[in-house]
Amino acid sequence: MTTIDQQTDVPAERRGLVFWIVRYLPAEVAGTAAMVFAGLLATVWTDAAPLIALAALLGEVIGFYAVLAATIFIEQVQVAATRRRAVARTLVLLVAEFGAAELLDTFLIRPAALMLGVWLIPDPLWGVLAGKVAADVVFYAIAAGAFTVTAKTGLRDGSRALRVVTS
Repeated sequence: MTTIDQQTDVPAERRGLVFWIVRYLPAEVAGTAAMVFAGLLATVWTDAAPLIALAALLGEVIGFYAVLAATIFIEQVQVAATRRRAVARTLVLLVAEFGAAELLDTFLIRPAALMLGVWLIPDPLWGVLAGKVAADVVFYAIAAGAFTVTAKTGLRDGSRALRVVTS
């Protein structure tokens, strides 16, 4: 028996690379563009590298998660009773899909991958890029796994209620 994922109209077992690219690439592009924009904008006020890097990081986070929040909200507005519940479901699903990936990525995987890339590859630019790609692969594997869990448990399609306080 084939089950159809109501969020994607694709049989759950046929979700492949194209599904994940379509799901995550727009957020990655928006995050990268926002990172560059915020970093360059920060140079108007300062030439302190740590402040520029912090501005770039914040820009990336805002750009990345804004696109994902919109994506998940569009999914949830179709299954939630009200827009308010759709917003609450969106926040819960963002944490469920990206919480573990973000924590592991921020505090363990990405720093280790970047250091390893710079250590193994003589050119620092290519080392950083290799580390970024390796960290991204792990991040998206964790996020995709979490997405699959929320889909299979019925949290995404509304067949299983989320316990969300929306007073």
